[in-house]
Amino acid sequence: MLLSSPFVSPLQLQPIAHGRAGRPSALRIEAAKQLTGRVVTTKANKTVGVEVVRLAPHPKYKRRERIKKKYQAHDPDNQFKVGDIVELCRSRPISKTKHFLAVPLPPRDTRRKSQLLPPLQSQADDTTATQEQTPPPPPSE
Repeated sequence: MLLSSPFVSPLQLQPIAHGRAGRPSALRIEAAKQLTGRVVTTKANKTVGVEVVRLAPHPKYKRRERIKKKYQAHDPDNQFKVGDIVELCRSRPISKTKHFLAVPLPPRDTRRKSQLLPPLQSQADDTTATQEQTPPPPPSE
């Protein structure tokens, strides 16, 4: 096919770089799989069972339903207890069923932005002004 337009350039073929096993190497884009869940079992040594809950639409009724899945995660220091909230980070396979590392998350209240920031100057002035305006109680005899 001959392209006569000056604005369209003919395709240039470049050799494909081959990776391992003779397959063409391509750019791989992977999403970081980080899951958050609750520890449900700590019976095994250096392993915790984490239950992850997600919302997914029902195939027929389209209403969102909770789907629970349990993952085994590596806990090298045995630091987690049942009920702790942890984040699962993907890692190399540690055993037949363990492919995640359990990472502690701070409590939910400390992650809020309003509690991490110091109070505004106007709010700090109001609290000191109200404390200065209240007269001390009269001495009792």
